This record gives sequence, C-alpha cells and structure tokens, in this order.
Amino acid sequence: MDKILIDNIKQLPPLPESCQRIEAVYHDENSTFDDLIKILEKDPMLTADLLKAANSPLYGFSREINTLAQAVSLFGMGTVRGFALATIIKKSFKLDLSPYGIGNATFSKLSEMQHALMVNWCLRTSPKDLNLLSPAAFLTELGKVVISQCILNENRVEAFKSAMSSNAKLEEAERAICGSTTPEVGSAIFDFWKFEQDLVNVILHSEVPHNAPAHLKKFAQMLQVVRATVTLEAQITDSSLADALALIKMYGLDEKTFTVAVQKLQF
Repeated sequence: MDKILIDNIKQLPPLPESCQRIEAVYHDENSTFDDLIKILEKDPMLTADLLKAANSPLYGFSREINTLAQAVSLFGMGTVRGFALATIIKKSFKLDLSPYGIGNATFSKLSEMQHALMVNWCLRTSPKDLNLLSPAAFLTELGKVVISQCILNENRVEAFKSAMSSNAKLEEAERAICGSTTPEVGSAIFDFWKFEQDLVNVILHSEVPHNAPAHLKKFAQMLQVVRATVTLEAQITDSSLADALALIKMYGLDEKTFTVAVQKLQF
C-alpha cells in the first residue's frame, strides 16, 4: 500500500467510544439482545437514525419499526450492529468524494443500497451470515474516503478522473493513481481499529475472492457480487446487474434469492 495512504490511515481518529461499547457487547458471548439495546438507547440521536434506516423502503417491510427491540427482532443483532457502526463512523469522518464525481448523499445511498441488498439476500439464504456481511456491506466503501483525501492532498484529481474514464473497472483507476483499491484501504482501516480479523479479511478479499481463506470465500464472493450490482452512482443498471449475475453463476451462488433481493430495491 502507498505510504501516503498508510500515513492517512494512521492519522485517523480512534474508534468512537460508542462504537467501542457496541463492539464490547456484541463480542461478549454472554451478552443478550437487551444488552445491545440498552447501549443504543443511551444515545437518542443514534436510536432515531437507526429506526430511520430500518424503516427505509429498501428493506420492504410492510409495517413500521417503532422500537430498537423490533429492529433487533427483524434484522438480528449482527445487522443492527452494522447499522449502528455505519451511522457512528460516517459521522466521524470528513466526507469529500469529489474526486469520484459524487456527493455525500450519493455516497451514503451507495452504502445503504449495498447493505440493503446484502440484508435482503442473506435473510433468504442464511441470516447468520449477516454477522459478518452486514458491517462489511455497509462499511467497505469507507476506503474511498481515505483514497479521495489522498488524491485531493496530492492534487491528482484530474489524473484520477482521467484514469477512471480510461479503465474498465474503478479499482484499476484507484490502483493506477494511489497504488491501492477501496477494499484494500477499507480493510486496513478496520484492521487499524482492531476489528475482528474475519471482517477485515472479507473486505480485503472482496476484490479477488479466490485469495480469501477457505472459510471466508463465500462471504468475499457475496460482497463482490453486491458491490458489482450497485454502481458508484448508487444505481442498479442492466450492465451492473449482468456483471453481478455472471459472478453468481461463476461462484455457484443462489441466483433466485439474489434476484428477489434486487427486486426489493427496485421499488
């Protein structure tokens, strides 16, 4: 990884204390849903943000979710953890995605769509997989924030835009200009913050899943599919969907449940 990127990651603020409390409860094998809810309820603004996210039409629930207990019951502890971490961490960052040609609202929608697609998919296949895939889907794109800051600091915006227009894949442009890609930088951020190694590795290997440890290959494959489906502009196009379906066939993943999950997002 480029030294400038490494230095930028090392200069990141520590993980917010509220995230640390959530992580401590989540990883305590003796903790319960109620323990997580009690932590979240101490922050009324976070609670409001979580309920707003849970009630997004992207998830397609027929009834309104009014309490954290309902959210945990419907989504599971791992997914609510993903909601909470994403909400807190994104508020801790100064966001400027202008080198990518998108604004903060589009960037947030990109992460939200990827997360919603992953949740809708996993809830129909293996809900327990969301313990890893929920935060991974929500937070992988955070790597773009550090890459963007590096490009701005080095005055390489025009070079990056030129690379984006001449490369078929966004990761190729990132590597050409910065020496690293969004998954690589994203995984380095969460390694710096001492998140569990499996989460770090799922994010890292979502670009090339066959390099992932055997027990994480399916997770990395699914994250790659979700990232291929939702474009940088937070859209699902015929082309992006075709790319995602090609990956699903290559990996032997469940195409039917994936297609249903995509339809949930196309309301």
